[in-house]
This record gives sequence, C-alpha cells and structure tokens, in this order.
Amino acid sequence: MCVSTAPSGDPPAAEHAVATTNDQPSFLSLRRCPMSRARPINCIIPPYILDRLLDSEDREVRQAAMDTLLVTARLRGERAVRASFAGAAAAGNGRRTVFDCEQGESLPNAVLARPEDGPEVADPSINRAFEALGLTRDFYKEVFQRNSVDGRGMRLDGYVHFGFQVNNAFWDGRQMLFGDGDGRKFKNLTGSLEVIGHELTHGVTDNTSKFEYHNQPGALNESMSDVFGSLVKQWSLKQTAEEADWLIGADVWTPGVDGDALRSMKDPGHAFDNPQFGKDPQPDRMSKFIHLPDTKRGDFGGVHFNSGIPNKAFFLTAARIGGFAWEAAGTIWYESLKASSAEDQFQDFAGTTFQKAAELFGAGSPEQSAVLAAWQEVEVPVRGVPTGVARVRSSSANGNGGAGREDGLAALARQIGVLNDKVTGLAKDMAALRGTK
Repeated sequence: MCVSTAPSGDPPAAEHAVATTNDQPSFLSLRRCPMSRARPINCIIPPYILDRLLDSEDREVRQAAMDTLLVTARLRGERAVRASFAGAAAAGNGRRTVFDCEQGESLPNAVLARPEDGPEVADPSINRAFEALGLTRDFYKEVFQRNSVDGRGMRLDGYVHFGFQVNNAFWDGRQMLFGDGDGRKFKNLTGSLEVIGHELTHGVTDNTSKFEYHNQPGALNESMSDVFGSLVKQWSLKQTAEEADWLIGADVWTPGVDGDALRSMKDPGHAFDNPQFGKDPQPDRMSKFIHLPDTKRGDFGGVHFNSGIPNKAFFLTAARIGGFAWEAAGTIWYESLKASSAEDQFQDFAGTTFQKAAELFGAGSPEQSAVLAAWQEVEVPVRGVPTGVARVRSSSANGNGGAGREDGLAALARQIGVLNDKVTGLAKDMAALRGTK
C-alpha cells in the first residue's frame, strides 16, 4: 500500500529516511491523534520510490512517476468520497472478473475481458491478473477457510492496462487496478503474484483489524499485506520457509537489475542498493525505528519503512518453526490479525501473536517459543515476559531446523507451567484443610 500525492510543502519521505534514533520509542507515544482520517488508497509502490523517480534524468521516467502520483491522489479522493456512503460489498462467492481499461482511467468504460467462467485470452496481462486473483482467493479459502477478502464472498474485480505507463497496482477498497509500468523501472504490475496477494490482503485487513493507516498501526497494516502476499506465492509454489526468497516485487521492479526487490522480509534494509534509488531504508529492529511526520509526504509516519520490523519478526518465526510457513506461523498471524484492534501498536500485536500461539499450539510449545524469540530479536518486548528470556538462537532461525527442535525458552516455559500447577494444587490443599471450597 502507498499513499502519494504530487509534491507539496510537506518534506519528502525519502529525505527523512535517515532520521533514525538509537533510543527505543515509547509504545504509547504513537497513539492516533483524535482527528478523523479517511482510509487511503492502497498501492504497492512506496512513495519514496516514486519520489526518486521524479529525480530521474530520463524525461519519460519522470513523467510516468508524476502521472502515477497524480492518479494515486485522484483515486484516494474517490475512495474518501465512497467511504462516506456506507454499504456492503457485492457478494459473489469470490467470482473473478477482469476488465481492460485500454490505458484509460475510466473504470465504467473498461471492456469486459475475462469472466469467472471465461477461457484464456490472447492478452497475458488479463490471464495473469485472472490467475493471481484466483490463487489469492483459493489460498485464503483453503488455508484459513475465509470466503474472499471480506469473508462473505466478495466478488473480485480486476482492471488491467489502467492508465498510461502507470507504475503501480492499487486496491481501492472495492477492486484491483493494474498499471502497465513504464517499461524501464517497472514491468507490467500483473507480473507479481505476491504484489496482487499484498493488495488483496489490504481488503482482508479492512474487514478484520482495520489497522489505522499511520505510525505503528499503519506499519502493521503494510506488514500484514507483505506477510500474506508472500505466503500466497509460497503456497502456490509449495515452498518451505527455507526455500522461499521472502522478496516483495522482485518480478516487476527494475527489470534490468537482478536480485533486487522493493522489500525483503528476510533482510529488511538490504532489498536494494543502487545509484538511482539509494539503499533500502527499511529498519529491521526497534532501535532503528524511523520517525517521520504523520503526513502524506511523511508516509503517514513511515508505514512503508517501519513495516520491516514486523516483517522480520514473521520471517524469524517461520524460519524457526520450519516447514511450510502458512501452516503454523501463518495461522498464528491470521488469527492475531482477526483479534487485533485498529490502533494496536507493535507491542500489542506481538502480545496477541504470543497468546494465539499458546492457544493454537500450547503454552511453551516450539511455536510459541519461536514467536517470542522473533519479537525479542527485533526488540519488541512481549508484556509479562522478561526481555532477555528469548535471547536464544536456534539453528532453525536460519532454516536448518524445525518445529521438533526445542530451545531453552521452550524448556523454561514448561518449567513455569509445572510450577504454576504446583502452586494451584497447594492452594487447593490449603483450602481443603480450612474446610472451604
């Protein structure tokens, strides 16, 4: 998701990306201000990437970036207007329909290209969009028993060839829009399954936690889309956590450069490093948290920057558990997403995942131990657990172990459970001696 507008008086997010601090911020200091906020347009390209494109020496690249920024601003305004008219999304058992905008920006004028029961067509963009919408729908249905993004069978409409050389893919709260890219810095945006999974997951978040799109809740919003977008790709390829690349957007960004991506969940801060875009600014722990203004040009408090922290926590959890990431780690995160609130901070969500891991797999289980160790490695404490307890490195954190491998934390958690049982039993014995229940 991204929220961008044409240049304004606010300072560009990219210029503030170096404003880090070694002092861990207060988890209560970033609570939402009381003013109301319209839910923004969701798009995959971070504003700091588009800002860099505005500085390109290539006039056509600059023009494509400016057009993308303007289109994004217009879509954001349209979504704000629609949000004022409450109404249920059209149910359709997750039926897919792909339309061709033919490089226009008017959705009502788009041409029907492929319905749910239609055959493949000659245009690969239409077929890729159709298949990706279906894979994401089927992933949520088969893995989490969720009926489309809203849980009630919302139909999935996709619009390809949206605008002229638009460098973005959008979820506008109702449907998916795919730009063709400028052909230099971006390829056609239908070319990345995790990008489409990312955008549709914004719809899932809209219908579950409703994470507010600013500061830490906004970074969690972005992270959820990266997590489940990556899991859609892993599930479709039947990849284990060790086999997955954990990259977002590698197939559509900088086609002339191998090995880079918009983001790396495994190694935030190292997805790219080149003269055009600089170095990936994402932090991977709270001591590197980036403080930005809660404005459009400040990336609403750095939501695309700081999402690297919960992204890394999910990767570490999945890697420690091993196997297919969607089975254990994915289930913990999905159940936690459903149990979260709109203004939750990183520490709130960390605590929820720790609790859900216990409910799903047992207190002191390897899965719960992996969750706790992951959050503490990215310096997000879990309330009620001493900070140093989870500083236990297991070989599975690098993909070399599995759920059957125990670490010191799991053993300690079981010891605490045994002690609690003994205390409870002693209390009952004392009550019995006093002749009470």
